Amino acid sequence: MQRPQRSPIILCVFPAGPSGGNPCPVVLDASGMDAGDMRALAAVHGHESGFVLPPEDPTSADFRFRFFVPEQEMEMCGQATLGTAWLLRARGQASGATLRIETLSGPLRAIFMADGAVEITQPPGRMDEVTDVGAVLAALGLAEAELRPDVAVLNASTNRVKTLVPLADLARLHALRPDPARARAACEAIGSTGLYPYAEGEHGAVHVQQFPRSSGYPKDAVTGIAAAALFYGLGPPEAGVLVRQGEAMGRPSEIRVRCDPDGPGRRLGGHVEVMS
Repeated sequence: MQRPQRSPIILCVFPAGPSGGNPCPVVLDASGMDAGDMRALAAVHGHESGFVLPPEDPTSADFRFRFFVPEQEMEMCGQATLGTAWLLRARGQASGATLRIETLSGPLRAIFMADGAVEITQPPGRMDEVTDVGAVLAALGLAEAELRPDVAVLNASTNRVKTLVPLADLARLHALRPDPARARAACEAIGSTGLYPYAEGEHGAVHVQQFPRSSGYPKDAVTGIAAAALFYGLGPPEAGVLVRQGEAMGRPSEIRVRCDPDGPGRRLGGHVEVMS
């Protein structure tokens, strides 16, 4: 039987300047596509991809989202969730100020802001200190003296575990070029899905890079769920946090994370544009 063919709409999510943000293919009607079809489409485009399906429980959700990278399905993808919600609203398929979404990681909401930005909810976070940081430092090519002495390396998560690595120097952060195989081995050794080194910048912004364990590419221009995890690793700050990513790739990106005023978790937000 012939497989269904779907032409995705390519979005740019979390841009913060020319060529910024992360491309995100979105299929607004993935009915009839199976996991193999979705993974194949993500592999063709080489980015996190979002797929919209009818909800399994129409009484509690408006849509069901699935997320794929070239190598696997993900329980949750912040940028694909935010971008897909924005696109549904832009195409007139979502009305009202809030969209209820089913994902493999659980239910969440998308909130449409007056300035055109979107926020999505994330559950409360959890953290564990990484006591043996040798493999992480070796993968990143760092010496222990290059870490901030007052901050621990943490495995933190709101959905998928990311390893927060606090660097003392912003220039050193942007210069990181780890070997993907060593980064993957380090992640597997400590139960992480990505290494997430960060350093403080000007005006309260926190700058980051993300080196995923097994996504099919060596690093990300922007990583929503990692930014939500970082929020917890930083305190969390009552005023929220501005996370900058992608500068080292020439793709400046920006995510805002703040407390959810309507629940116990957090919200991450940003802007979306259509690329094609």
